[in-house]
Amino acid sequence: MKDKWEELVSCAVQCSRCEKKLTPSDERILSVYDHQPICMPCKKEEEKRADYEEVSKGAIGQCLADTELQYSDPGGYCYHHFYPYKC
Repeated sequence: MKDKWEELVSCAVQCSRCEKKLTPSDERILSVYDHQPICMPCKKEEEKRADYEEVSKGAIGQCLADTELQYSDPGGYCYHHFYPYKC
């Protein structure tokens, strides 16, 4: 059974931020703010936010703690907040 995060990122058919349609060949990534799949142009905008560095550091720390407790084998959950994924 897939974890919800994996389904979100691999099955996303549109960006949760700008609602752009995503094809299987489009890269998508999880937002460090709300953990929803976003397109790469929205990720670039996210990275320009003044609080991005602080939030991303907090997100990776919390992600590692959460996956330790919830998933035992994170299999890429934290990875997909920082590296694009295609279907």
